[in-house]
Amino acid sequence: MKKPSSYCEPFSIKDDYEFEIHYVSHLQHDSYSCFLHFHQVHEFIFFEQIEGKYFYHQGESLLADFDAVFTPAMESHEFSLNPRPKSWYIVQFIPERLNHPALIEFSQILQSGLHLTFSAEIKNKIHLLLSWLLSEFSQNPKSKTCHQLFNSLVTMVCEYGQTNLHHQQSPLNISNSYRKLTPVMDQLKVNNSHQLSLEQAAEMCHLSPSYFSRLFKKHFRVTFSDYLIQHKLYNAARLLGQSTTSVTEISYELGFTSSSYFIKQFKQHFNVTPHQYRQQLKS
Repeated sequence: MKKPSSYCEPFSIKDDYEFEIHYVSHLQHDSYSCFLHFHQVHEFIFFEQIEGKYFYHQGESLLADFDAVFTPAMESHEFSLNPRPKSWYIVQFIPERLNHPALIEFSQILQSGLHLTFSAEIKNKIHLLLSWLLSEFSQNPKSKTCHQLFNSLVTMVCEYGQTNLHHQQSPLNISNSYRKLTPVMDQLKVNNSHQLSLEQAAEMCHLSPSYFSRLFKKHFRVTFSDYLIQHKLYNAARLLGQSTTSVTEISYELGFTSSSYFIKQFKQHFNVTPHQYRQQLKS
């Protein structure tokens, strides 16, 4: 049975945790796909092997081995990766974690999406720290040592990545054209089952349907209708991993017309059924 093709993305932080770390690896011929989405937590991805592109709503960035990317909460993003072995650490944390006295000075830096590179010496130190943090988290995720290691990781990234923050790795500013879409995006961020038509979405943004459609595809690389489906399916994957809610209940909760249609769409995007997906995440 295949792994879920978006295995890295539906990780979600347990209710009583402030952060989590996971290690992800794919062989050269493993299926991998990650469609445009956002989540309610901040996210670092520290690559080991990688080749491809990282897409933000503002543009794209080429990825290379041992690069790192930071995606703030509610930032739309996706990956397009080439067919070669790939591996990375994924570190997700609640935004409130940046209020910690050891990290609050970095909250301004971590407001926007970042693509970071490091010197060879710093790369080695960061990945040694990641390995240590993963080991400690696996044994005792709430230990003082674990939390100190997390703080050290964020500190090292922000301090040693700053030399690259003025060109390709600079924080992304929200363009005026993207701001025109924010009424719809704000609605989607609080409603996982929105049933908006293209005309309704355009009206919400005070745009004509044709202009809204062109603008939306420019920023998100898919049509509005395709994005709605992907948005629901990503939330379905998250619910399958987080809860014991039945597949039928999830399908109706997210506004699918029937559970069979939901299962068909889910399998088309993830290459496995919702039940298979849930079982594989458990194992």
